[in-house]
Amino acid sequence: MNRAIAWCAENSVAANLAMVVILVTGLGTLPRLGQELIPSLELDTVAISIPYPGASPAEVESSITNRVEEKLQGGPGIKRIRSSSSEGVSSVTVELLGGEDVRRRLDEIRASVDAIDTFPEDAEEPLIQQVEIQNRVLNLAVSGSVDDWTLTRLAQRLRDDIASLPGVSDARLQMAQPYELSIEVSESDLDRHGLRFDDVVRAVRRSSLDLPGGGVKTDTGEILLRAKGQAYDRAGFERIALVSRSDGTRLSLGDVATVVDGFAEADQQARFDGEPALLIQVYRQGDQKSLAISRVVREYVAERQASLPEGIALTVWQDDSRVLGDRLDTMMRNGRGGFLLVVIILSLFLRLRLALWVSLGIPISFLGAVALLPMLDISINFISLLGFIIVLGIVVDDAIVVGENAHVEQTRTQTKLRGAILGAQTIVVPVAFGVLTTIAAFMPLAVLPGPMGRMTRVLPMVVVACLVFSVIEAMFILPAHLGHGRGRPDEGGSNRVSRGWRAFQARIAAGLQYVIDSLYLPLLRKALEWRHTTVSIALALLIMTFGLFGGGWLKFVFQTPVEADFIVADLTLASGTPFHVTARAIERLEAAALAVEES
Repeated sequence: MNRAIAWCAENSVAANLAMVVILVTGLGTLPRLGQELIPSLELDTVAISIPYPGASPAEVESSITNRVEEKLQGGPGIKRIRSSSSEGVSSVTVELLGGEDVRRRLDEIRASVDAIDTFPEDAEEPLIQQVEIQNRVLNLAVSGSVDDWTLTRLAQRLRDDIASLPGVSDARLQMAQPYELSIEVSESDLDRHGLRFDDVVRAVRRSSLDLPGGGVKTDTGEILLRAKGQAYDRAGFERIALVSRSDGTRLSLGDVATVVDGFAEADQQARFDGEPALLIQVYRQGDQKSLAISRVVREYVAERQASLPEGIALTVWQDDSRVLGDRLDTMMRNGRGGFLLVVIILSLFLRLRLALWVSLGIPISFLGAVALLPMLDISINFISLLGFIIVLGIVVDDAIVVGENAHVEQTRTQTKLRGAILGAQTIVVPVAFGVLTTIAAFMPLAVLPGPMGRMTRVLPMVVVACLVFSVIEAMFILPAHLGHGRGRPDEGGSNRVSRGWRAFQARIAAGLQYVIDSLYLPLLRKALEWRHTTVSIALALLIMTFGLFGGGWLKFVFQTPVEADFIVADLTLASGTPFHVTARAIERLEAAALAVEES
C-alpha cells in the first residue's frame, strides 16, 4: 500500500489520468441512469384473478376460491396463500418462499389452476401473473359536468395522446365504467311475430361473425375470402336479420328488441373538485425517466387545456416525480453547501490550494459511485439519493485527514512531495479501518431477505461505492496534487492580499491554540487524574439515557408527525353497506369540503 501511494504521488500524470477517467465516466453515465421513485422490483408473489360475472361473494368462494386453494395447498415453494372473494371475481395471492425460481413456480401454478375442470361454465379464463411494483409517475384528472359517454370518449382520446408523447409509453384510464351492449327483447313482439327467445339468440350468434373463408387462386394471384358480419355497435346489431321472407321482407332484431349501447352498471365513481371525473395514470417503463415524463406530460397539459371543450378540465394530480425531484435538489444543494463549507473551513487553517484539492474529493467520490450504478443495477431513486445524502458528510473526511497530515509533514520536512507521501502513508491504516467500520454499519441492510431486502440493498451499495472512491481519491490522487507545485510548503504569496490572509490565519490559529492550552488541556488532565469519576459520569449518562427511553420520556417513532396542507377524512361504514348509501355519505363530505374552500 505504501509503495502504491508513493508511486502515484511521484507519477502525477497517472493520478491525474485516473481522476479524469473517474470524472468523465461518471458524467457520461449520469444521463443514462434511470429515474424512478422507488427501485423496480418483482415480488416473490403470484396473483390469480378469476372473473365470475354476476356471482355473489359466497358463490365465488364456494365454486372458485376454495377449489383453487385446495389445488395449490401444500405445493412446492409456496409459503402462504391468501384469498378474497368479492362480487363477480375471485382473487388468490400465492406468496413463495425466499430464493425460489419465480418463473418456474409461476408455470407450475398456472398448470395447476388450468387443470381444475370443475369451475362454473360462466367463469372466465384465469389471469395468473407475477406481482410487480408499478412505477407510477403521476395522475391526471379529466373532470367536467358532462354525460358519461362524452367524458369517457374524451378521456380515451387524451390517454392515447399522452401515450404517444415522446418518452411516454404507458398511460392507463382508471375509474371508467366498462362498455356494455345489451339487447332487451320484448316478449309481446316475439309473440306477435311467432318467434321464441332462442330464435333471437341463434340469429345473433349466426349473423354476428367475422370468419375467414379461404382463398381463390387465379392467374394474377390469390384472392383471400372473408365473411365480415361482426356487429360492434347498436346499429349493427339492429340490422341483424331474424326472418327473411319469400316476398323480400325482413324482420330485423331492431323490430323486436331494444339495443342499448352504453355502460355496464358498476359500483364505482370518481369526482374531482365536485365534478364527475376519470383518471389517467402515467407509468414509466424500462429506462424511462420519471422527471422527463412528468415534464413532457405537464407541458402537454398546459398546451391541451386551452383546446378542451368548455366545462372540461385536465388537471395534474399526485405527481410522484416531485418527491424524487425534491430529493435530488436536496442532494445537489447539500453537495454545493458541503463543498463550500470544506473550502472555507480549511482555508482558515491551511493553504487555499490544499483546501480546493481536498474539497474535490466530494465530486470525485460521487461521480465514481455514479459510474458503478449501472453495474450494480441501481437507478436514481428515492433510496439511492438518500444514500448519497447520508454519505455526503463522510466521503470528504478521508481527504481532510490526509490533506491536514500532508500539510504537517510538508511543514516539518520542508519538501512538498516527500511530505505529501508521508502524510498519506502514516495514516493509511486509521483511514482504512475508519472506512471499514462505516461499511460494516451499513452492510446488514444488503443482506435482508425478501423483497424489502432487495429494495434496501440500494442504500449500502451507494454508500460503499462512495466510500471506496473516497479512499482512492485520498490515498492515490490527492498526494499527487499536494506533492507538486512551485515554492516551499510554508511560502505564500508576496502581495498585500496574501500577507493579510496569512495574518488572519495566524490569528485564527492563535485563538484555537489558546482554547487548547487554556480549556481543553486542563480539562483533559483533570479527567485523566480523576479517571474513576470520569468513567462514573459516562456510565451515569448512559443509564440515564436508557431510563429516559424505558420510562417513556423519550418517544420512539418511525417518522415525526408533520402538519400537511391537506385534511384526510376517515369515513368508516359497515361491511356490506349499499353503494348508494356510501355515495351519499361521500357527497356530504365533499360538499362540506367545498364549502370550506369557498369560505
